[in-house]
This record gives sequence, C-alpha cells and structure tokens, in this order.
Amino acid sequence: MTFFRPVRLLGVGLVAAALGLSGCDRRAEAPAPSGPAEITFSILSARGEASAGPLWQPLLADMAKAVGIPVEPHFASDYATLIEDMKQGRTQAAWFSAQPAIAAMDEADAEMIARTVDAGGADSYRSTLIVKRGSALTLDDVLACGQRFRFGAGDPRSTSGTLVPMTFLFNPRGIRPEICFRTVRPGNHETNAFEVAAGVVDVATSNSVTAAELRRRNPAIADQIEEIWRSPPIPEGGILVRGDLDPALKEKIRSFFLTYGQGSGPEAERQRHVLAALSWSRFSAAEDDYLDPVRELIADQALSAARASGDAEAIEAAQRDLQRLRAKREVQP
Repeated sequence: MTFFRPVRLLGVGLVAAALGLSGCDRRAEAPAPSGPAEITFSILSARGEASAGPLWQPLLADMAKAVGIPVEPHFASDYATLIEDMKQGRTQAAWFSAQPAIAAMDEADAEMIARTVDAGGADSYRSTLIVKRGSALTLDDVLACGQRFRFGAGDPRSTSGTLVPMTFLFNPRGIRPEICFRTVRPGNHETNAFEVAAGVVDVATSNSVTAAELRRRNPAIADQIEEIWRSPPIPEGGILVRGDLDPALKEKIRSFFLTYGQGSGPEAERQRHVLAALSWSRFSAAEDDYLDPVRELIADQALSAARASGDAEAIEAAQRDLQRLRAKREVQP
C-alpha cells in the first residue's frame, strides 16, 4: 500500500477544498431553471385573429416589454378549446369571463390576477335576451314556449350566454330550452346578434358588453336589435395565468396589468387609448373569491340538475356546496 506524506496529503486536501469551493461558487452562480421562452395568451373571439388581433396586439406588445419575453395571442371561438389549451400547457395566460375562468382554475390550475373594468368604470355586466327590432316579440311570448321560436343559445360554458339566463330566467320557470323552442342554435354573442338581425333566429342570449361593442363597431346591426330581458349584475371576467408559472414572472404579469393605463403623461394616455379600443378603462386586483357569486350560480345549476335526475348523492353534494358558498358570503363584511 502506498502512503502519502503529510505535506502531500495537505496539498491534496487544499486542492480538493478549493475545487469544492469552486464547485459551490459555480452552483451559486448557475441560473435557476428558466421559465417559458414566450407567453401564449388565450383570447375568445368570434371574429378571429384578423379582426380582433389589431385590437389586442398593442396591449400584448406592451406586456412583452414589461415581462421581458415575447407574448403571442392565441384566438379561438369557444371556451372549451381555450381551457383545454391552458390545461395542456399550450397557453400560459388568458382573458376569460367568469364561468370559464372558474373552470380554468378547477381544471387547469389557473389563477386570476386581475379583473377588467369597463369604459364606464363598472366591474360587472349583464346577460340579456335580444330580438329583432320591430318583431313585436316580448319576454312573455318567449317564456310561453310552445316550440314557436328559434333560439340562439350561448356557448355552454359562457357565464352570460348560458349560466345566468338558465339560473335567473329559465330554471325558476321549469323551462328547458331544447323543449321550449322550435330550434336551439348554440353560438357566441356576436354570432347571435348577427343572426337575430338577419332573422336566422328569433331570440338569442347576449350581454351588455357585446351590445356596447356592437353599437360602437357596427351601429347598423345594433339598430336592428333590442333587449327584452336583462339580468342582475354579473362579475366581470379577468386575466388568468397558469399556477405553475415562475413566481417572479407571475408577479411581473400581475404588476403590468394593475398599473397599465394608470397615472399621467403621454405614455399613460397612450395606454388608455389601447384599453379604450378593448372597451375597458383599467384592470383591478382580483383574488379567487371574487368569482364566488358565479360559483353560487354554478352550484344552484348543479342542484337543479341533480334534483331533475333524482340522484340523491348528487343532490346532497350540490346542497353542501351551495350552503358552503352562501355561508362564506354571509360572513364577509
């Protein structure tokens, strides 16, 4: 066996220690695992990228500058596609209305970081039923059913297009649209508005936001439509991000939206013009419980469906969920 002299051993030990320290230094200096090379941002749009893209691009370009990586839009015409894209990691951020936002939180580990405020300063909107102006069709006519009318329903996951009219208008009267109407054509709000104006459907769901945008962008179509029902206020939609995003990146995104268009000076004024094109005035902070009023509506729908099916276990689960949400609301200041 070969033995090293003490001085030799000391030398080896010093070298090893130096190497160890060097390795520690390299580990300390090594960058943390990087986040996404770019952010893909989901946007629901019936008009598609060609029409909606120019409205969103200035906001997303400003977002890219603020967070330091490219931000690319991803357009689709139905919420189910956009929620699945976020669930599968194909998108990292999104603008959703309330019900799909809740679905994204439940199914895709999303977090709401900001909510939109409309041009008039409101952070709520309303579901509506619309008919062709001059048709003389009334709400009483519609609720009389008899399979007389063609109905333009909303996206199944739309808050104002399906959840709210079912909760406040149809369910309390025991009305099932597929039985009440001659035909039911699901679509988004813009499609519904055009089909009402063209006489393709007799009555359809819409909302106050779509009505305002239609009045601004296509007054000739807006002039051919009138409301026959308007719901109680609904929480506005908001900006969501995937929960597994790097916390520092998530905070940059949150800060961008909450400060956008605020303050004074030419840059803030330019940003306000960008928001105005999207029919917004600013973004406000939003936490998960901001959407609890809509969760109550979802739970109420689930309870109605469970009762209709006679499923005792489902009824009990829906009742527990509804009671939990109502109790939470009652203890809030």
